[in-house]
Amino acid sequence: MPETLELVVNGEPRSLDVEPRTLLVHALRDGLQLTGAHVGCDTSQCGACTVLLDGHAVKSCTVLALQADGAEVTTIEGLAADDELHPIQRSFVENHGLQCGFCTPGLILTAVDLLARDPDPTDDMIRHSLRGNLCRCTGYQPIVESVRAAGVALRKRVPR
Repeated sequence: MPETLELVVNGEPRSLDVEPRTLLVHALRDGLQLTGAHVGCDTSQCGACTVLLDGHAVKSCTVLALQADGAEVTTIEGLAADDELHPIQRSFVENHGLQCGFCTPGLILTAVDLLARDPDPTDDMIRHSLRGNLCRCTGYQPIVESVRAAGVALRKRVPR
């Protein structure tokens, strides 16, 4: 029997009826038509479904939708503001941190979480943070460079 899920998605209160076994990724994609969280592996290994749940990167294929009841969810669709890319999104474009783009939303949201916790991570810290996200195209170095450059951009943007 469906239950009502109430959450804030990309700053907007949303509600939808979901079956108790519905995964968050499916509630977002099928229930709210937010398709930026991709279903890649069905085993929680690839990170393509990563979203921010109350500010922390989670693989939405490992979270039951009802576990997110009352929470704040940020998807890739919620990062850009006023038709302006988020600095991390822009950094991925400028530093060639993406190719096919399938893994990119998950990588970007993982980077958002990392840079919120540590605005100046080392390359090893970036690699460690991204270890749960698989990319078959870039070879990872451009991704690391993108996250590093995004950290620089964010530090310039926000005075300490």
